[in-house]
Amino acid sequence: MRGFAHRAAHGLTALGETVTEDPGSARNELTPKELQIVRLVREGLTNPDIGARLFLSPRTVEWHLRNVFGKLGATSRKQL
Repeated sequence: MRGFAHRAAHGLTALGETVTEDPGSARNELTPKELQIVRLVREGLTNPDIGARLFLSPRTVEWHLRNVFGKLGATSRKQL
């Protein structure tokens, strides 16, 4: 499927059209640290627990989660 999308995007670009990323590929936009934090959230850990495990402050974990929510369009931890 990705091959077809790549060829279609290439063809559209050749015609002068602007091609944007697939909105479904937001997971590819997450940094490795954000992915690590999301995995720990899915395990049910709190921000202080995640921070202790990753040697980060709870506020830093919160900052990463705000970025993740924005990138994925999520509004709660349950949606992760």
